[in-house]
Amino acid sequence: MKIIFAGTPANAAATLQALLQSESGLNQVVAVLTRPDAPQGRKRVMTHSAVAGVAEAAGIPVIKTKRVDQEAITAIKTFGADLGVIVAYGALLNAEALNATAKGWINVHYSLLPLWRGAAPVQNALLNGDKTTGVTVFQLDEGMDTGPVWLKVDAEVQPDENAGDLLRRLTSLGISALSQVLPEIAAGLRAPTAQVIGEEPLAAKPTRAAAKIDFNKSAIEIERQVRAFNPEPMAHALLRGANQTRPMAESAGEPFRFLSARALGATDWASLGNAIEHTIGLVSIQKNRVLVHCGQGTLLELKEVQPAGKKPMAATDWARGLQNEVIFS
Repeated sequence: MKIIFAGTPANAAATLQALLQSESGLNQVVAVLTRPDAPQGRKRVMTHSAVAGVAEAAGIPVIKTKRVDQEAITAIKTFGADLGVIVAYGALLNAEALNATAKGWINVHYSLLPLWRGAAPVQNALLNGDKTTGVTVFQLDEGMDTGPVWLKVDAEVQPDENAGDLLRRLTSLGISALSQVLPEIAAGLRAPTAQVIGEEPLAAKPTRAAAKIDFNKSAIEIERQVRAFNPEPMAHALLRGANQTRPMAESAGEPFRFLSARALGATDWASLGNAIEHTIGLVSIQKNRVLVHCGQGTLLELKEVQPAGKKPMAATDWARGLQNEVIFS
């Protein structure tokens, strides 16, 4: 079965690499569809996508396009592919594009559809505090992740996983699911099952504004935010002295980032009298732990942070350099 693969980021590249390593007389990747080269890093160097890198190293023809327009569809048809496989390509396919391969296109999606249809299922599952997620392989149609399902595989969310950790694990699970589905599609052994779509929330792509921490929220909400937005776009806040209004990070041009944190639960601050004041956003050091006072009387323990203009470091190492009380806002 001739396959055309569509994808862009690292998890898609890992899936493509697995397909190439498992190629046999049954399946062959004949072409790759990916997003165009894009500027990367502070120097904005034009860099090809992770998928393009794998394909070019393997000598596979690459079609680079932001959207699957008529020119791209014509190029796809020249390869005579039986099936298209999509993993995080980043663009919708219209009816003509879907029909450009004999058996249509299948998509590997990192959620248990129809839950978290859309661009960022992993981040949204963590942000929502989901205990279970998974991978769905489904037949693509013109809707947003609405096509019939070939296979679902469940996975428990681990307590300390961030989005990068979880995506890596789901990528491996998706590769295994794909290896099970492809022979069934090639042999025509069964048909996919239609989704029953209700009012499940969509998985909107996280924005930098959404990653700004509001310390009036509970520590568990903020912990989820930290996990969900690592590695992108990173949960962040501004840092100032207890008696200052100007953010200390402002001069560096970027906010203070939170890479890892843990919620500690609620404290009845009122019962402690006036000795301890629960000031939202206040950083305190207790028993060699760096704590931030959050809403609902909760505390957030900082594990790994990235101060403005510096490299990631343990929160305890950062806290050793504090001269005065500081507050996040």
